[in-house]
Amino acid sequence: MTSTSLKSWAAEASRSDEKHPLCSLLREDLDLIASLVLQSGSLKGLAEIYRVSYPTIRARLDRTISRVKLAMEGVEPDAFTNTLADLVQSGELSVSGARRLRDIARQMKPEPTNEI
Repeated sequence: MTSTSLKSWAAEASRSDEKHPLCSLLREDLDLIASLVLQSGSLKGLAEIYRVSYPTIRARLDRTISRVKLAMEGVEPDAFTNTLADLVQSGELSVSGARRLRDIARQMKPEPTNEI
């Protein structure tokens, strides 16, 4: 999302009773964002708090940033994909396994119909 579109969203939202898009994020994403702010943006400090390596916290933050962008664009979060990403991050599932499960789920998803 560009700063121009963010500014236009903010102007529009200030004139309405809409909930802020960040309200649609998972609690863990909000906690990560809050921790990052309290660490003054230091990923090193954030990694220490979460007791993970810098590359791990960077990957987690990148995923959170992607979710924030989607939320700002009004896209609903995909719980299944988020769960797969969390399982990969925690080491409970391999990346290739997550991709296979995601592909199978997409194949099983019913096609939208144009019936009225």
